[in-house]
Amino acid sequence: MSILKVNHVKKIYTTRFGKQRVNALEDVTFSVEKGEYVAIMGESGSGKTTLLNILAALDKATSGQVLLNGMDLSTIREKEIAAFRRENLGFVFQDFNLLDTFSLQDNIFLPLVLAGVKYDEMQKRLFPIARKLEIGNILSKYPYEVSGGQKQRTAVARALITNPKLILADEPTGALDSRSSDQLLGLFSDINAEGQTILMVTHSTKAASHAGRVLFIKDGQVYHQIYRGNLTNEELYQKISDTLTMIATGGGRYE
Repeated sequence: MSILKVNHVKKIYTTRFGKQRVNALEDVTFSVEKGEYVAIMGESGSGKTTLLNILAALDKATSGQVLLNGMDLSTIREKEIAAFRRENLGFVFQDFNLLDTFSLQDNIFLPLVLAGVKYDEMQKRLFPIARKLEIGNILSKYPYEVSGGQKQRTAVARALITNPKLILADEPTGALDSRSSDQLLGLFSDINAEGQTILMVTHSTKAASHAGRVLFIKDGQVYHQIYRGNLTNEELYQKISDTLTMIATGGGRYE
């Protein structure tokens, strides 16, 4: 069952005074099945960040359609967008997006507070997530008191606590050291194995090699894709590396 469908999405930006039109997305079509773990890769300027913003309902496509769990994002009224994001999407960002004046626990609780969830229910949801992410003993600390890896695990907890239909991750390992990156990618694999659907945008071949499928965006289109199948992380890493080389040198495209 497809939880996300992207149909012929195009995005055109017009520069100031309308002097120039930039096609950020040309014609993007793909779907994500429930429980999938998909990575999106592409060079800077390929359109992957624009695509992520559209999927997050932070921007609107010029044409085409995005369906999340059957709902057309373009039909959601402006005043309902924030609630829609809270109820359906979890976000993990490269720079964590934590509030320094809030404890880690309060940062995790924030989307539930905005949704009007009762405190007892928030605590009930938090305990198993904090245990899984190994942050139960630091919940009273503030972001500036913990490591980058702990901040990112807090951000993952915040994304998970709303029971989202889809987690959108934007370069989630970009600000982490190698050890913290490995821990986070292991967590993502565990979370996905439990049924959570994840869509991750990344420059990192290592991060993408943990996904079940990798989409490559070039010139605003899906240029190629790789399915994991029975490949190990190491074997998928090599296939991704070979594909990136092929794309950089103008090799054949996916149809």
